[in-house]
Amino acid sequence: MLWLKAFHIIMVVSWFAGLFYLPRIFVNHAMATEPAEITRLKLMERKLYRFVTPIAWLAIISGLTLWLGFGFSGGWLHAKVFLVAVLYGYHHYCGILVKRFEADENVRSHVFYRYFNEIPVLILTAVVILVTVKPF
Repeated sequence: MLWLKAFHIIMVVSWFAGLFYLPRIFVNHAMATEPAEITRLKLMERKLYRFVTPIAWLAIISGLTLWLGFGFSGGWLHAKVFLVAVLYGYHHYCGILVKRFEADENVRSHVFYRYFNEIPVLILTAVVILVTVKPF
């Protein structure tokens, strides 16, 4: 189970790395004016989203396997599972935004994406506290 736990941590870190960077690309895309730059950012968004999506599933599947294998319980775990579901919803919404940018249908400013970019940081903070402290 320790190998699975290590794999899970690697997948979670990789997933978060993608979710930290993708909205940052959105910030740059929302400010871009040059056609070549816009084309490059669209490519980066699409490739990063496609790369990170299987990593998200591997993180979720390995986490569920750990849960079933170790039989964790407690309120902290329910809160963590809820936050992982919220994070996956955020991930899915990023996919919707990638499609909107691809179709040149973005209606939000770079300021929105700067705030949007902070959501995974808040979720990560809460999840790490729940897993290490187990406050309830």
